[in-house]
Amino acid sequence: MIYSGKLHKYFAGISLSVILVSDLVLTQKTAPVLAETINTSIGDSVTFSCNDSEATIAAKNGPKVVNGTARIYIGYQQLSNNKNPVTIRFNNGIKAWCRNDYETTNDDGTGYGLYWNGSDVLYGIYSSTGSQTGNDFRRFASGRWLPSYGNGGGPKAAVIARINPDNGQVDYATFFSSKKSDSGQTNSLLVNYLSWNGTNLTVKATSWWTPRNTYTNSMYCSGSSPYQYTAAFTGDLRTMTSASASTCR
Repeated sequence: MIYSGKLHKYFAGISLSVILVSDLVLTQKTAPVLAETINTSIGDSVTFSCNDSEATIAAKNGPKVVNGTARIYIGYQQLSNNKNPVTIRFNNGIKAWCRNDYETTNDDGTGYGLYWNGSDVLYGIYSSTGSQTGNDFRRFASGRWLPSYGNGGGPKAAVIARINPDNGQVDYATFFSSKKSDSGQTNSLLVNYLSWNGTNLTVKATSWWTPRNTYTNSMYCSGSSPYQYTAAFTGDLRTMTSASASTCR
């Protein structure tokens, strides 16, 4: 009887262990998945195409914005003689849309930054090295703060585009560049940060000689280039509401 009692306790202990392990497994299976959110992402542009899977694009570690299981990536498509910017959205790993037709000229255009509020506000940051014959961001920038690349070619300017996150269509855009105060030609500008407050888009950038004021003219600057430059735009990109840069006025 003593032996039987020990055996009973032994099997009871096993049963309890099985129940506890089963509960743990069930708990792990039903644990909620934390939704990931990335509103702003700016970095080195990477190459991919509209035919690539999300896994292939994600492995490039390029700029992306995330809301739950929706992800938007930006980069460029390498062609035989130049680059074209490309932007793509996936929902649950399934491609929702891909756009590689924003700029299809011989300009070396790339995409290197995004802001997304997770809902209806999406901005993309693209580069431009000059105006070429054909379709580029000028067709979206008419009537906006800076409607074209401007004079010259070679220095890398930025383009800010407001994009419909549901289908990837560009609603409007503005060029964003520096301006040489001696020649008036376009000079280089690199966007480093984006933020949105519901009304204005704030852009932080590194600007080479010299940053533009709110009226698109060159600022008066002292010290050496480049300059740390902050500007705020109305959401429709028609107006720059403020501009400031270190050692510039």
